[in-house]
Amino acid sequence: MKNEHVKIFSGSSIIINRLKSLLEEENITSIVKDNINMSKVSGFGPLGQSIDLFILNSDVEKAQPIINKYKEQINS
Repeated sequence: MKNEHVKIFSGSSIIINRLKSLLEEENITSIVKDNINMSKVSGFGPLGQSIDLFILNSDVEKAQPIINKYKEQINS
């Protein structure tokens, strides 16, 4: 399997930045794609959850418990 990036989460910048920080604590690198700022430059408005967080396929299994726990925290 290729070591490509997969989207693991979408949300506001505050939520995405906290999850990114939690993943970094476990040495999981991630990429943030900010559609809000991209849309400002292009002149089009964002749709839905406009900030996405990506990690490598090879890190998904390691990241999943962190993501699940974080989802529980933000949904409670």
